[in-house]
Amino acid sequence: MGVIDMTRPDLLHRTDFFPGLGWVLRRNTWTTLAPKWPAAFFDDWLRNPVNIEGRACIRPEISRTYSFGKVGVSKGLFFDMHLRNIQLNMEYVEFTKLNLTYLLKDHYDEILLRTVASLPVLLPEQVFSDDSKSPVRVMYSNAKSFQRSAKKLGLMDDFRSGVPRTAYRGIVTCYVRGRRVYLAPDFEWTKYNPSWG
Repeated sequence: MGVIDMTRPDLLHRTDFFPGLGWVLRRNTWTTLAPKWPAAFFDDWLRNPVNIEGRACIRPEISRTYSFGKVGVSKGLFFDMHLRNIQLNMEYVEFTKLNLTYLLKDHYDEILLRTVASLPVLLPEQVFSDDSKSPVRVMYSNAKSFQRSAKKLGLMDDFRSGVPRTAYRGIVTCYVRGRRVYLAPDFEWTKYNPSWG
């Protein structure tokens, strides 16, 4: 099941979840992280909010990288269900010519939170039974309800250090049957709970 908008190769999102494959960082960030860099499993280390000190990543709506097989450190975890079907972007986007100020933290946070709060709430199964293309939110209250909803929406439902994949401020965005869906907490989010997962 597709969970991304293939018509938006130019769309970027903020995320608190370090994506792992194909990344860059600024030199000053590296000089801060390098002395603490782990000998193995750096991706999960960077997914721990304790280690990233409030930093976020920018990720594209349509992936520019993919996992090409089951063999690897993760032992094929999630490969058949999710990673095998990753859609790669095939359209050139000249990001240096785009206005990307919407990704600046304060602006992005304000727009995201206002947008999500204004949307009607549906249950995950209603997302599929309703033919509307209008954006909606699906709410979760704890780790179990997040996982149930994520599975129904076709999303990866795991956590790393309490952070759901692609989440930003506890919100996971996806695109289901032509509509933007925000899987969002039904409580005031302040930080991730490392006991989730």
